[in-house]
Amino acid sequence: MWLKTLYFALLFLSLGQIAQRAYAQPQVEKWGRFELTLKGPESGNPFNDVLLAAEFSKGAEKVKVAGFYDGQGVYKVRFMPGSLGEWQYRTVSNTKSLNGKTGKFECIVPSADNHGPVQVADTYHFKYADGTRYYPFGTTAYAWTHQPEGLEELTLTTLKSAPFNKIRMCVFPKYYANVENEPRYYPFEKKDSTATPTGRVKFTWDFSRFNPAFFEHLEKRIDDLNKLGIEADVIIFHPYDKGRWGFDSLGKENDLNYIHYLTARLSSFRNVWWSMANEFDYIKTKPREVWDVYSKAVVAADPYHHLNSIHNGSVYYDNWKPEFSHVSIQNGSAVDGFGKAVLLKDVFFKPMLYDEVCYEGDLPQRWGHLSGEEMTEAFWQGTIAGTYVTHGETYKNPGDTIFWAKGGRLVGKSPARIGFLRKIMENAPGPLELADPWKDNCTATANSSYYLIYLGKDMKPEWELSLPNKAGPAPGKKFRIELIDTWDMTITVLPEVFETQRADGYRIFDKNRKSIRLPMKPYLAIRLTEI
Repeated sequence: MWLKTLYFALLFLSLGQIAQRAYAQPQVEKWGRFELTLKGPESGNPFNDVLLAAEFSKGAEKVKVAGFYDGQGVYKVRFMPGSLGEWQYRTVSNTKSLNGKTGKFECIVPSADNHGPVQVADTYHFKYADGTRYYPFGTTAYAWTHQPEGLEELTLTTLKSAPFNKIRMCVFPKYYANVENEPRYYPFEKKDSTATPTGRVKFTWDFSRFNPAFFEHLEKRIDDLNKLGIEADVIIFHPYDKGRWGFDSLGKENDLNYIHYLTARLSSFRNVWWSMANEFDYIKTKPREVWDVYSKAVVAADPYHHLNSIHNGSVYYDNWKPEFSHVSIQNGSAVDGFGKAVLLKDVFFKPMLYDEVCYEGDLPQRWGHLSGEEMTEAFWQGTIAGTYVTHGETYKNPGDTIFWAKGGRLVGKSPARIGFLRKIMENAPGPLELADPWKDNCTATANSSYYLIYLGKDMKPEWELSLPNKAGPAPGKKFRIELIDTWDMTITVLPEVFETQRADGYRIFDKNRKSIRLPMKPYLAIRLTEI
């Protein structure tokens, strides 16, 4: 009897050891995240000394991904499958206990809210991997993941009811006006600490050793965003350190190690976008030429080809380079009037995101006190031009929580109006382009049966029914006319019908040269839909 008891005890011990050494899910949905967990050495510096990768295969499909050390002797490999069926994997490592591990899992049909990662479509626009259109209506909360837990949860609650489907956010903590607090987690292992004359504790770091808790927290928040249908535009580097932590001055070798570690951890998250830097030209510790090295390193380490950009301060980078999928621009003047936003789009021939056009708020700085009307109009000017605009809010809330910096609550007037525009866009038959950018910077079209005309600040008593002749509708087409108040968020169907006649020069007019009466108000738009 005792031999039988001993046998089962040894069996359960053995199974427990196996469970501790390797774990993976048997099923993962398409564009979900498969994770293989292995037990390995803790001695030395596992972040540098141990190399781990895996090859995933399904028939002729083969994908190689990097693994990473997650602390306490735990190693992980993550993979985002892009096709249904049985996938097999095999690990490769310079450490015997991690090398040659094999297994398989089933990739199943994705859930209804899983459309896959966002990709470039039709040169200037975006789609999810399953073909669903994606229109980026973004916001900004640079350091929201470096705040007390209650504030982070409040930010998520705010985003749940906000109209935004993308957020710009930093990996590293930020030290800047209105965001000077110490984060809960740091990305690197602490070596030592000293007290400064002001009483603040200053740390020194071992940049060769990462802090897994920091990255686990970041991953949790990215997953929280994914549940809300929000893309995480992850800013890899930024200049807002000023010697506080030194994370902007790691040196080239440490920068590349950080890139490799970050991409190994995050590439399998389907809602991740890469932003090489915010205001790259303000990071004085990194010469301009190094950004080519860093952007190539990110692209090479990401087998899924997530969207990638680099954001400027005063000087644009070489956005036409193949490492960049789209253009992320800081330029408020590009969306403060008609015809400006389209110009850079025609330079780079890529999707154009005006990711910083100043912010709605009450800060004294010139970039921090747009009115709600100005921010809303910036979105309309960018949208009409076939480009995209990102929101930010800099009103001071109780407790000095400015959404642009720390997250929290939104109190501005533009988010509701931005949500109204998003619904208009998502109900359109496709993405917008200027119908005739040389002659008409007010009229956008999705096709010859759908037009959106934005009047902006101009207050007119009437508007003559006409459209650009370029690729316009044929004679005899009839259009329903709707008057849109972009500020009051109303759509009124007018009784008139626009019936086209043969083009007269550059314009197509109503066959009876009709006009419609307009209220003497700014920020009106007109939508024409073929009957």
